[in-house]
Amino acid sequence: MSWCGVSYGEKAEAPEEQEEYTTPSNYALEKQLSHGSVTYTRVNEVWPNIFIGDEETARNCYRLQKIGVTHVLNAAEGQRNSVCTGAGYYRHISVEYYGIEAEDTPSFNLSQHFFPVAEYMHQVLSNPSNKLLVHCVMGRSRSASLVLAYLMIHEKMTLVEAIEQVKCRRRILPNWGFLKQLRELDSFLVEQRKQPTQEIPNAGSTGTTDPTEML
Repeated sequence: MSWCGVSYGEKAEAPEEQEEYTTPSNYALEKQLSHGSVTYTRVNEVWPNIFIGDEETARNCYRLQKIGVTHVLNAAEGQRNSVCTGAGYYRHISVEYYGIEAEDTPSFNLSQHFFPVAEYMHQVLSNPSNKLLVHCVMGRSRSASLVLAYLMIHEKMTLVEAIEQVKCRRRILPNWGFLKQLRELDSFLVEQRKQPTQEIPNAGSTGTTDPTEML
């Protein structure tokens, strides 16, 4: 089965790849996001067993069961942040819930959630029978940014590769502040991976350093 023109579950090759990768500017990333993207739909599988969707999908328990979703990650938790569901909403269909309160504004520090959420996603997906829905209100900014961060941290993609992977399956548009934070994560990870003896920190580390403080 093909996945964006490559074998299922493999990284989509970034266009015009340079010999030595450098993190692109916000403008270049916005241009990449707008070029060749698919038509917007409510929910899409963007990586094996990872779905990005909108509020309506998250509230449609019948559809979640039909898709086979076992876990829901709400990136817009709480009444203030627009999608007030919670663990109790899914109890009758035995779907596990994880929520974070995040605002879809350029000034909001979403990077504080990059490593903890990526670790949660990694744990969920370690069981191949699990399927995870990551959503916010539209499924374009908050949820998309968290999925991009996961692909960068645990699938070892660059930001360019992660965007290319997701946009060929779903129309996404992180706000410019989130793009800036993803660029900072990208630069951090690229530098870390130039040092093969140094591990990338994660939310499960026992050390006292918070990886988000390095961004």
